[in-house]
Amino acid sequence: MKKRSNLVSVAIPLVVILAGLVLYLNVYVRVQSDLKTVRDERALKMKILKKHVALIAAQPELEKKLMQFYEQRKAADSKILTGNTPALAGASLQETVKSIITGCGGTISSERIEKPEDAGNFKVITTSFDCLLPDIRSLNDILFSLETRTPYLAVREVDARIRDFRDPRELVVKLTISALMAGK
Repeated sequence: MKKRSNLVSVAIPLVVILAGLVLYLNVYVRVQSDLKTVRDERALKMKILKKHVALIAAQPELEKKLMQFYEQRKAADSKILTGNTPALAGASLQETVKSIITGCGGTISSERIEKPEDAGNFKVITTSFDCLLPDIRSLNDILFSLETRTPYLAVREVDARIRDFRDPRELVVKLTISALMAGK
């Protein structure tokens, strides 16, 4: 009986210690790791929340910058040709140049729209005109009007010749004019 009681007196504390160790490893350590995970998730969510609060606080400033960009874009759009397609923009360019030439006393014998060229985010629209001008002063006025106009027009080529050498007043002029269009 003494052996049994020694065995029981040693086994019971050993079982209690082992049970405590098993509880410690399976319950306490797991609970601590879950708590650490919850704390980490909470810290991450707080960090994300702070970023969102900062973005919400910066919203009025961002909207103000966006409005400035819209205004700058509007100002830049006034300097290029408008039209949904290159053909419409080319027709607009033709009408503009035609009104300038006829306004300075010239007559147009032919006009053509050339194939649009790509230039990054833009398209270059080019038109060619063959016209008859009364004198060199009207050519000067036409070139000045073309170069100082918005939307910006660029004179790519000017070929001026005297029509009659005996009476050197009238000029036969070939003009090639280009303008930018927003590419889509």
